[in-house]
Amino acid sequence: MKPRNSESPMPPAARKDLTVKQQRAENRAVKVAALKKKQAAEKRNRLIGIVTGIVAAVGVLALIVTIVVTNGTPKVSPDAIEITGLQNYPDVVAGHVEGVVDYAQSPPAGGEHAPAWLNCGIYTEPVPNENAVHSQEHGAVWVTYNPDQVTGDDLKALQDAVPSTFSVLSPMSDLQSPVVISAWANQVELDGVDDPRLQDFVDKFWQGGDAPEAGASCSGAIDGPGRIA
Repeated sequence: MKPRNSESPMPPAARKDLTVKQQRAENRAVKVAALKKKQAAEKRNRLIGIVTGIVAAVGVLALIVTIVVTNGTPKVSPDAIEITGLQNYPDVVAGHVEGVVDYAQSPPAGGEHAPAWLNCGIYTEPVPNENAVHSQEHGAVWVTYNPDQVTGDDLKALQDAVPSTFSVLSPMSDLQSPVVISAWANQVELDGVDDPRLQDFVDKFWQGGDAPEAGASCSGAIDGPGRIA
């Protein structure tokens, strides 16, 4: 005779042939099976809850550690940043003029400039000095590179390294170094795109430094040729 599954209730017709004792045993077997099923579901749900709680706790702990580490690291004052090879030009004067300006430095590091500033961004062609200097007056850094020395992956790395706002990146032929970074009245000649002084210069002078109008707009004026970003 084929054994009966104790977890399945017996059809009513079959139950008529059972004694009272057998019916009670059958009812008990059905209840036990249902209880076991309920307990298994509750255990599974508890396990899911525990795992979810652990994951959430780990995420909160990681966030707390990040905040503590970030807030626990004091920000270096721009005045405390020292840059080897930094050139400072304390006698730079500001003022709006029309036409071409004969700058004392190449690339320029401030001085008289065009009434309209150059919209900050990445340029693949040389930009007008007079407009770029006006952007410097507003606190932008101007990164120029020698297109004969900085190409391909190096150029891409340089484009990624400059700040996304308040910066101008453009080529300049016959540049004395592979890369030169300039701000108002300050300039550094860099050895290449991976020179750590680039970031030091940005930390020291970006949207600040000696710029007469730091924080003024660096968009909404004119684009130079070859602007890609």
